Amino acid sequence: MIRTPLRPLARILEARARGENPDAIERENKRLRHETMRDQARARAEGRLLVLGVVFFAAFAVVGVRMGLLAGSDPSEPRAIASGASIVAQRADIVDRNGNILATNLATHSLYAQPPLMIDPKAVAHELAQIFPDLDEARMVKDFTGSRKFVWIKKKISPEQMQQVHDIGDPGLSFGPREMRLYPNGALAAHILGGAGFGREGVQSAEVIGVAGVEKYFDDYLRDPANGGQPLRLSLDLTVQAAVERVLAGGMKLMDAKGAAAVLMDVHTGEILSMVSLPDFDPNERPRQQVKGDPSDSPLFNRAVQGLYELGSTFKTFTLSQALDEGIVNPNTMIDTKGPLVWGRYRIRDMHNYGSSLSVTTVLVKSSNVGTARIAQRIGGVRQKEFLGKLGLLEPTPVELVEAAGAKPLYPANWSEISTMTISYGHGLSASPLHLAAGYATLANGGRRVRPTLLAGGGTLGDRVVSEETSRQIRSMLREVVVHGTATFGDVPGYRVGGKTGTADKPKPTGGYYEKKVIATFASMFPAEAPQYVLIVTLDEPQDTTGPQPRRTAGWTAVPVGAEIIRRAAPLLGLRPEIEQAQGFGVTLTAN
Repeated sequence: MIRTPLRPLARILEARARGENPDAIERENKRLRHETMRDQARARAEGRLLVLGVVFFAAFAVVGVRMGLLAGSDPSEPRAIASGASIVAQRADIVDRNGNILATNLATHSLYAQPPLMIDPKAVAHELAQIFPDLDEARMVKDFTGSRKFVWIKKKISPEQMQQVHDIGDPGLSFGPREMRLYPNGALAAHILGGAGFGREGVQSAEVIGVAGVEKYFDDYLRDPANGGQPLRLSLDLTVQAAVERVLAGGMKLMDAKGAAAVLMDVHTGEILSMVSLPDFDPNERPRQQVKGDPSDSPLFNRAVQGLYELGSTFKTFTLSQALDEGIVNPNTMIDTKGPLVWGRYRIRDMHNYGSSLSVTTVLVKSSNVGTARIAQRIGGVRQKEFLGKLGLLEPTPVELVEAAGAKPLYPANWSEISTMTISYGHGLSASPLHLAAGYATLANGGRRVRPTLLAGGGTLGDRVVSEETSRQIRSMLREVVVHGTATFGDVPGYRVGGKTGTADKPKPTGGYYEKKVIATFASMFPAEAPQYVLIVTLDEPQDTTGPQPRRTAGWTAVPVGAEIIRRAAPLLGLRPEIEQAQGFGVTLTAN
């Protein structure tokens, strides 16, 4: 900026020459300069006021628009965006096929201590030990009087316990909000649900994660906020599950069995309506995992899925189904049953002498090991293995439980001829009751492969394994087993049951077999002519002591339990019993 001099020399000289006062020039220049400065300051002020007005208008417009949006939107809780509040505790419910709650969430609190804020640490420790008897008072005194600044006391407490802690009145005790997993039905379906625990934890929240069963298998789904809190709907029927558990527990106690398992499955969809493993546990207070001894001794062990057993004569159904389907035999083909059947140093015997020959149907009805082994010889090991593979008996079941992946059936690496014969009647291959249920469902539904599922809605049937004619023939033969064979105690009035027994010696951990310990199994389907459901009942080390000598075979142990389950569960499943036609009372109406 070029400033004009107040006393320009040329004008000053001219003014003096004319006799004028030079000071008047200076005063005039000052006046002009001040007016210019004033105009510039006013222009700057006006510009600033304009900018400030625009800013205020824009701010009020943004606030107004935001208020309008909030007024027109659905109300919701604000979410913290701080890095310390990233733990998401919300977990979706689990319900049965009818919407009954199996697992849900319960708001509760955790309890922690800040020792530097405590007034009387020893008195606090004593009071807490009275409220929580499982806490060690001496350990708490050590923690409260030491150098620690923060001590977890309880991860979850009840409202009553919270009030008792409040009454202590010490400022060093504080509570944090928690959301815990609640199983309102206690031990019901415990092995399916599995259980949940805490993952990442903070003072104000804790992460609830699945630790076993469907809780762990579907953990990502149950924790995903994108699902909008939609519950996980299982195929279980809570009422049927309760009935099966009650009957199985009673049968296990009556038969003095070490353990028991039951699987009830829809033969057309693979949906599991009930799955029970005993002994069980309460997932609200899940016990610790057993690290020593036999895993099956732990209540956490799911016998229906993880238990791999030689299932005995129930496998004869598979052998005969394959032979019928491949045209090797028909139901009336006569089979040589003279025993024992000698193969090298091995001898295969029947429990009783059934004569020199039996028809294929009678081989199944009488449960002849010799007859079944001779049929298996005609099939051959290669085809037998391929057939059992199609039934899913050589791989883990695809059911939605994390425990299922580790339950791969056990079978010999060298599938020799003797293996072919022994596997034909259920020895030499170990599978789970769930494997057996899926196999029987395949034979019952017309011959299409069944894949078990715990999700409501079921799955699609797989490839054809046997023809519909073979399925019809084997159903008819299994009905004969219940009417005239080894499973006569399995006949339930009003529900035509078909099934097969299986009694297998229990193997020792060190090799060989126990003399007086067995795995007893009853594999059944009902109604026999057009089956809708398959039921598998397995008892570990049962014995019936109602007679002069203990009886351990499945016909005396597993079959009566299975029959009682069908008697209780069939009406709950909506199956109407068949009523036999009355024969009359011998009264004749005559006219007067």
